[in-house]
Amino acid sequence: MKKIKVGIAGVRGLSTVMGLKAIEDVEIAAMCDLDEAHLEDAAKKIGVEKKYRVFDDMLESDIDAVVIATPMQCHVPQAIAAMEAGKHVMSEVTAGVTMDELFWLCESVEKYKRIYMYAENYIYTPQVQTVKNMVRKGLFGETYYAEGMYLHNTSSILTYPNGKRSWRTYWQDGVRGNFYPTHSLGPVMMWFPDDRVTEISCFSPGVRHPYGVKQDSGTTTMCRTEKGNLLSIRTDCTSPRPHNMDYYQLQGTKGVFRSKMYAGDRDLVSFVSETNPDHNMSWDDLENYYEDYMPERYKKAAEEQIHAGHGGGDFFIVEDFINAVRSGEQPELDVYRACEWTAVGLLSGISVTNNGYPMEVPHFRPHMPLEEKRVTL
Repeated sequence: MKKIKVGIAGVRGLSTVMGLKAIEDVEIAAMCDLDEAHLEDAAKKIGVEKKYRVFDDMLESDIDAVVIATPMQCHVPQAIAAMEAGKHVMSEVTAGVTMDELFWLCESVEKYKRIYMYAENYIYTPQVQTVKNMVRKGLFGETYYAEGMYLHNTSSILTYPNGKRSWRTYWQDGVRGNFYPTHSLGPVMMWFPDDRVTEISCFSPGVRHPYGVKQDSGTTTMCRTEKGNLLSIRTDCTSPRPHNMDYYQLQGTKGVFRSKMYAGDRDLVSFVSETNPDHNMSWDDLENYYEDYMPERYKKAAEEQIHAGHGGGDFFIVEDFINAVRSGEQPELDVYRACEWTAVGLLSGISVTNNGYPMEVPHFRPHMPLEEKRVTL
């Protein structure tokens, strides 16, 4: 089996390190970061000899693939440059920062025929994957409504330790709308097979914080899908509150799922059955369904795989990327899903600025006609 050499761009990409090291015949061969001190420290910790401050210089090395974990405004330029250089790409969220970037990204994947995988790791948590299997087995009946929330006060990282404003001040908290939708939207979309978001409207209470940036004090984006389902996606990165990494709810004709909301809470499910025809339902722990519905690879995961992060999710997402590179087949989290979910956030900025105006989400797919690569009102 040919060894696959991977380069990591950005020390934020260290979340993939344990996953990469746990896979046979994969080598972390290079690392790149503008901050030389951080680069030296990270490279020493993980044992990487080839270090670069210029991304294009790393692309000239003999790596086969890159993990892009740089600030979000760098994702598309670096992904395109990597594919042009013949490298496969795994990109952190979000996929891009403008709608035009998303169209360029799709075009580049098609032109250079390289693997592109979206590193939306929340999809790979054991809970999300278990519910995904339960949906496929029909336990929830027909799913028609879901909620996803990402509540994370990021005010402390608007500036760097040296006092300078960070990129987050501009590309995240410097814009309106849901700038970071996919940790909520991605997992939710796993529970609606063969569906896509077609229209969104975004609402907010405006700015109620003291940070001097445009980002709303929370946004709620309502998403309508091609099959008529409804999703509510909430993101709040400016309000004072404890960190809540994720919260999900799924409603179907035969059951409901509710994830834990706080420390000590539990993931819960409830189902209609012949023994409660009057729908006098009660909650049950999701863990009671792990044995029958959790994917086998999660149940058989080795300790080093589980410790990669997110209950093994950070290992399995990397494994799927490496398998895609080896097979030459695009992964489940391909460029079109990456762009659809990112577009929901980008279009939400226009919507919320115009009092929730409905925005059409383009149908990202192979070889989109040129006339569809636009934003319409």
